[in-house]
Amino acid sequence: MVELGVLFGGMAVVVAFLSVRLVRRRGTVTENADGLLVEQARRLQAQSDRAAYNAATVHSSTPTLRDNHLS
Repeated sequence: MVELGVLFGGMAVVVAFLSVRLVRRRGTVTENADGLLVEQARRLQAQSDRAAYNAATVHSSTPTLRDNHLS
């Protein structure tokens, strides 16, 4: 029974450590130009995907040249 307590206690410590690390990391911003360009490209791609694959577009219209699967 003690072994289970040690096991669950160890897992709780690992979860707590990783949670704190992720929360602290999420608040940082990219400092170099390459990272900023990557973030900008991902943001623009996400915006394009939201417009191309929303429910109204997918279910009620024909594909357009903007859709990614045509290129």
